[in-house]
Amino acid sequence: QVQLVESGGGLVQPGGSLRLSCAASGFTFSSHWMSWVRQAPGKGLEWVSSINTGGDATYYADSVKGRFTVSRDNAKSTLYLQMDSLKPEDTALYYCAQDQAGRRRGQGTQVNVSS
Repeated sequence: QVQLVESGGGLVQPGGSLRLSCAASGFTFSSHWMSWVRQAPGKGLEWVSSINTGGDATYYADSVKGRFTVSRDNAKSTLYLQMDSLKPEDTALYYCAQDQAGRRRGQGTQVNVSS
């Protein structure tokens, strides 16, 4: 069955960086657009970024544009999210997902941005 396993979260100071990874299995990764979504404490799911099958088209929410970079390695069935210039408002549980709404997502990795 479909498995999406996120990793790389943690505690970082404002202005810092983290790189999230998502290992995918159980489906043909290279044939699927992939997305990152997040959920901040007490809030609903928020779309963060999407990438097309070949990795040459990327899309970002305005809140992260210019700070986050999504990429993928189809040979390794892995999705990445490089997060730079992190802000306290980026604190959330981050999920990789097969769809922009996050209906088909992994278990998430926690990112905490705090001094």
